[in-house]
Amino acid sequence: MNTLKHFFQFIFSFLVVGAIVGFLFLVFNLFAPTQDSNRNLLRTNAALPTPAALEDAPLYFYLQQHQSELDAPASNNPTPIAFSILPGEFPAEVAKRLVSQGIIRDAELFLQYIKYIKADAKIQAGEFVLRQTMPLTEIVETLQHGRAKTITFTIRPGWRAEEAAENLNTLGLALFNKDQFLLAVKNGKFDFAFLRARPQNASASLEGYLFPETYNVPFDTPVDTLITVVLNTFNQRVDEQLRAQAAAQKLTLHEIVTLASIVEREAVVASERPIIASVYLNRLKKKMLLQADPTVQYALGYQPATKQWWKTPISLDEYQAVISPYNTYLNLGLPPGPICNPSLAAIQAALAPAQTEYLFFLAKGDGTHVFAKTYEEHQQNLVKYGYSK
Repeated sequence: MNTLKHFFQFIFSFLVVGAIVGFLFLVFNLFAPTQDSNRNLLRTNAALPTPAALEDAPLYFYLQQHQSELDAPASNNPTPIAFSILPGEFPAEVAKRLVSQGIIRDAELFLQYIKYIKADAKIQAGEFVLRQTMPLTEIVETLQHGRAKTITFTIRPGWRAEEAAENLNTLGLALFNKDQFLLAVKNGKFDFAFLRARPQNASASLEGYLFPETYNVPFDTPVDTLITVVLNTFNQRVDEQLRAQAAAQKLTLHEIVTLASIVEREAVVASERPIIASVYLNRLKKKMLLQADPTVQYALGYQPATKQWWKTPISLDEYQAVISPYNTYLNLGLPPGPICNPSLAAIQAALAPAQTEYLFFLAKGDGTHVFAKTYEEHQQNLVKYGYSK
């Protein structure tokens, strides 16, 4: 008897609750904005879409109570924020990081909203650019569409960091800032073994390690990530075998890259790279000044009058007047660090120079050079090629 009584009480309670929910559902459909026949639950600029099923009604009512929070941005700070979603990352983890970066205020509201519009399975892995001025509804819509746009850029052999920065600045990378890029290059605070192995008195700059290559990156790649990609390419191309060659020459990798950067700026014809490298190594062994013109050009820096980073021509007076540790007409040995970003071919030439006794060379005017073993022979070449009488 008691069992039958409890059964009828359960049926009565179920009918009452069902009637209340049904009534609420009817009210919502009467007063909410009309929807198309498909009841599209994707966000629009209008109010929340009406529930597509009876069980969605309580969640709809909850979101209606928080409509102002859905439409309000977390902040008035318009600074772009790079935000990544990893493959397989759960919505709750995404919500937590959105809150930690100040992009949204309420993780639970975010989760309930994506659940209601059935977007929890549509949020894609990828790289996004978000702003704290975006309302939560716009953020959710953005996260459903992974960014496919990429930018291709090239670092050319022989470019100094400023030239690479100027090129990158023209390409439309969403998060690129030239000053931020150059500051990061100057400080060199990236964790790679080849950077940690530099001598303590070496330049801290990343100059020389921005590996010349053509790269393809998402258009919203942050500056530090972009530099990391470039440094990682150096790490892969200048492998352990090449680093062992440097050690065999009793030179540090930093010294090899520095030498290669000078060779890169001097050589026009590829076949001359190992010969030019041999000249500088021979001079180093004899403790002679390197007297490399590109080191003076590097020290001089940008020339506003001619809009050049590499001043041409340079006068004899400038060789002596430019006071800089990079001026190899005034300072013995290699400069403190690379003067440009050398190609792999230039690095290989520094690692495997030609076996010569040359100590001098000069340009013949057609891209090639003439080499000499003695100063007297060099003087004859200067006359022969019109440098002196």
